[in-house]
Amino acid sequence: MAAPIICVLGGSGFVGRHVCAALAARGLRLRVPTRNRERAKYLTMLPTAEVVVDDIHDASALRGLIRDCDAVINLVGVLHSGRGKASFVQAHVGLAAQVVAACRDTGVRRLLHMSALHAAADRPSEYLRSKGEAEAIVRDAGLDATIFRPSVIFGRDDSFLNLFARLIKLFPVMIVPAAQARFQPVYVGDVAHAFDEALKRRDSIGHSYDLCGPQVYTLRELTDFVAHTTGHRRLTFNADDRLTHLMAFVMECLPGKMMSIDNVRSMQIDSVCERGCVFPFGITPLSVEAAAPVWLAQRSPRGRYATLRDRARSQRA
Repeated sequence: MAAPIICVLGGSGFVGRHVCAALAARGLRLRVPTRNRERAKYLTMLPTAEVVVDDIHDASALRGLIRDCDAVINLVGVLHSGRGKASFVQAHVGLAAQVVAACRDTGVRRLLHMSALHAAADRPSEYLRSKGEAEAIVRDAGLDATIFRPSVIFGRDDSFLNLFARLIKLFPVMIVPAAQARFQPVYVGDVAHAFDEALKRRDSIGHSYDLCGPQVYTLRELTDFVAHTTGHRRLTFNADDRLTHLMAFVMECLPGKMMSIDNVRSMQIDSVCERGCVFPFGITPLSVEAAAPVWLAQRSPRGRYATLRDRARSQRA
C-alpha cells in the first residue's frame, strides 16, 4: 500500500520545515506548494517531499494540489500585514475558507490547522482576531479537523529569540518594549511532534490543543536570558507604554518590520496557557533553557571562536 500523501501549506516556513521533516521521517509522502522554490530548498533533500511551485491563494490551483491527498496541514500565518505582504485577512481568514472549500470539493476529510493561543474575534489585535475567524471557519466546516493554538514558537532558525540576539549584538543599550508582556514559549520540535501525532490519532479529530512550553517568562526575562547566553552584557531598560508604541511605530516603517503596533496590541493578551493546561499526546515540552543554548551559545565570542576552530580542524583533516 502506498504511503499517504499530505499537502503541507506553509511547509517552507520556520514551523513547516520541522513538520515536514517529522512526517518524512516516518515515510509519509509530502506535497509542499511554494511561490519560491529557493525558499523551499531544504525540503528538496527530504526523500518523500515533492516541492511544487504554485499559488495556494488561487482556488483552482489549491484544489489541484490537494485533490489526491489524504490530509491537508495549513501552517500559513503572517505576523505583519501590508506593504507588499499578504494581509491578515487574506493569509488567515481567506485562505482558511479556501482550504475548507477545496477539501469539500475534492473529498479530502482530514485537516490540521495552525491557529494561535487566545485567538478570538474580540481580541485587541487584527492578528489574533483574524486567527480567531480562521479557527471558527475550520471548526464549523464539518471536516475531520484538529486545531493547534501555540504560544510563541522558538527554535534554531526562529525570528523571536534570534531577533533579540541580533539586536543585543548591535546595540550597547537595550530598551525592551512591552517588557512585562508574558509568554510561554514552545519549542518548534515539540510543535512538529504534536502535528505528527495528531495525524496518527483519530481521537484528535474535533479537538483544539493549546501548545505551551513548561515555563512562563516576561519579554524582559527572555531578553536578559538571550544576553546572558550569548555573552553580551548590556544596559537594559523597560519601555513604558508611550515609548513602546513609539518604538513599534518606528520599527513598523523600517525595512524588515521587526515590530508593529498590531504586535503590541497582541501582547496586551498574555500568551500563556490556562492553568492546568497539559501538552497533548504525552509529549514533554522542552524549556527555553534546555533547547536554546544549543544555538544561542554559538553567537557568543567563545562560541564563535569554537566554531571557527572546529571548521579549521575539519579543513586540515
